[in-house]
Amino acid sequence: MTHTRFAFVKACWHSDIVDQALAGFLEKIPAAHVDVIDVPGALEMPLIAKDLAETEKYGAIVCAAFVVDGGIYRHDFVAQAVVDGLVRVGLDTGVPVLSVSLTPHNYQETDHHNAIYRDHFVVKGQEAANAALGVVAAREKIKAM
Repeated sequence: MTHTRFAFVKACWHSDIVDQALAGFLEKIPAAHVDVIDVPGALEMPLIAKDLAETEKYGAIVCAAFVVDGGIYRHDFVAQAVVDGLVRVGLDTGVPVLSVSLTPHNYQETDHHNAIYRDHFVVKGQEAANAALGVVAAREKIKAM
């Protein structure tokens, strides 16, 4: 296990679901190595990720959100803007920024759907931890070449 620090940014909308991504992440990476930042919603994540990346404290930053159709604007456009912003932050700062930002089609706010997505977010958090560890290891290997 690396002693690298990680940041985990999570949107507060649907926090009962989104928080499960953090739970999955912490199954793979000890909490002592993770700084957790809550933001109001998905659109705030790229800016906060940029602020975190610029501190140069983190080997990787993970951002999690559950973007659903709220009827005001197209949720797929929001999700695309968020992911584009997160990728841009990573490329501009040189700090990997990973996304656990999911946009389900035909989401219904029922106990059944919420249970499915809570379980799914645990898995996605585990996958994000594996990806964060992998990208840090790959970058360390490149530096050693």
